[in-house]
Amino acid sequence: MHTGAPFTPPSQLRRKLARSISLLVALGLCGPLHAAGQNSTKLAQSTGGGPILVLGDSLSAEYGLARGSGWVALLQARLSRQAPHYSVVNASISGETTSGGLSRIAALLSRHQPVIVLVELGGNDALRGLDLAATENNLRQIVRQSRHSGARVALLGMQVPPNYGKRYADWFAAMFPRIATSEGAALVPFLLEHIAERGDYFQPDRIHPTVAAQPVMLDNVWPVLRQLL
Repeated sequence: MHTGAPFTPPSQLRRKLARSISLLVALGLCGPLHAAGQNSTKLAQSTGGGPILVLGDSLSAEYGLARGSGWVALLQARLSRQAPHYSVVNASISGETTSGGLSRIAALLSRHQPVIVLVELGGNDALRGLDLAATENNLRQIVRQSRHSGARVALLGMQVPPNYGKRYADWFAAMFPRIATSEGAALVPFLLEHIAERGDYFQPDRIHPTVAAQPVMLDNVWPVLRQLL
């Protein structure tokens, strides 16, 4: 014969549970049962979500593309399916340099309070033949300010043709892993991987990728970004 605790009817259990919850609420030991769903921001924070800021140039600003077809827009769509507590703020401007990005980053960090910052800058500096020491310093300052704000950072690496000589192009390409290593940022080695060698993936200017290349750009970014989510 079973000699455990006596059987308690379900109706009595429900009444006891209700009295226990009421007592906890009265003592301030728990809030209303619906409180957990009232603040979506707190929910996002508790599950690791928040804004992702993309600070870039025309490669991220949908230059020559229909709105909503660039890799950043595709990123938002993917996050909506796979990591819905994250959102994307695209602060990219066509023609932007690292100097311009540095001048904007503090205000962007304050306004959007991103949890992740993707830095896609430097290409316009190189195309204009600017001093790469200044470019590197600008990128370092952007990364430092972003990390100081509490955000995780990924640098999106770039390469340029040797218009200004092989030494300049090599120094430019090596700058991104050097900064990422010393500043504690993640690195996408080359945003245009699997694209740069394909003429059909570029618009007539031979600089800006076509709409067909945008999913490839996202796939180049995604493995690194996923580790930061």
